[in-house]
Amino acid sequence: MNNEIIISLKDISKSFDDETILHHIDLDILDKEFVTLLGPSGCGKTTTLRIIGGFETPDTGDVLFDGKRINDVPPYERHVNTVFQKYALFPHLNVFENIAFGLRLKKVPEREIVTQVRDMLAMVNLRGFEHRKVTTLSGGQQQRVAIARALINHPRVLLLDEPLGALDLKLRKDMQVELKNMQKKTGITFIYVTHDQEEALSMSDKVVVMADGCIQQIGTPTDIYNEPVNAFVADFIGESNIVDGIMLADYRVKFSGHIFDCVDGGYAQGEQVDVVVRPEDVDVVAPEAGMLKGTVSSVTFKGVHYEIIVDIGGFKWMIQSTDYVSPEQSIGLYIEPDAIHIMKKSEYSNMFGDYSSFSDEFEELSTNTEETDEEVEE
Repeated sequence: MNNEIIISLKDISKSFDDETILHHIDLDILDKEFVTLLGPSGCGKTTTLRIIGGFETPDTGDVLFDGKRINDVPPYERHVNTVFQKYALFPHLNVFENIAFGLRLKKVPEREIVTQVRDMLAMVNLRGFEHRKVTTLSGGQQQRVAIARALINHPRVLLLDEPLGALDLKLRKDMQVELKNMQKKTGITFIYVTHDQEEALSMSDKVVVMADGCIQQIGTPTDIYNEPVNAFVADFIGESNIVDGIMLADYRVKFSGHIFDCVDGGYAQGEQVDVVVRPEDVDVVAPEAGMLKGTVSSVTFKGVHYEIIVDIGGFKWMIQSTDYVSPEQSIGLYIEPDAIHIMKKSEYSNMFGDYSSFSDEFEELSTNTEETDEEVEE
């Protein structure tokens, strides 16, 4: 990958109606990179995208494109195109003319338009749809037309604001793969906004996790998942058990009444820390063989594994295991050193990581509410 910086946000802040939406954001985006801005509703990710696109102006800070300040450059003069969740296609034009629209504005010769539109239709798997009315297309097909219309202008950067939000789960998954392939094929920098963690992890070269108008962590999907910097990131990216711990020495930590070997060092002796253990990294063993012991509260079959909630001294842990255990059973937990991740205490400590109130219904409810909120975000 090219390591050249194409977009730089320097100390960007933005408020609406006296409410600060972005607090001093710094972010570098590399040429030909697939970057995802990830976070819950209201975290500032859409506003960040709109500032890059020129639809909003920052209150403070600079937006640089190829090293040049573009704060005052209008959207249509930036080498940037945007695909919104509401595809904004022209209902009176057919598929061909929707895709050709930008080229017609530029007075491109007809023969060239036909060639380029056909190439785009092939890329988005819509060959043979040229003369269809866009109002007769499915949501997924309309979305492909919107992407083709944006890509045909060969922008240096494509901004995508929750573009898969309206699609059903299977189609979303298919489109995630296709979008990643399109990005690789075209070499265009993609900046993608979503609150869907799985989407961010499966598509991106770089993930920017946001909360409360601040960037919490920037890294590869693997880094973000395996090395979260605080309790917010650990909880937001996948499931996590997050417990209070004390560092006894480098590579030695005490939590839940037991002393564990771990792979983290560099903390003060006696420093209070947050300890993260992912549910899939815990082995279920006989109570006498476990480092920790607990009583199973509930078991849910998830197809590939069982999701087990276990009470350990009043704190509810989640474990994912292919072995069945029954509710009320006493079990032991065995945790390898490299399954234990130590994080500094933060403003998000003690807010996440206990599954006392966890249920699928609650999870489903909060997801649905978030998607409704997302439409009026910022």
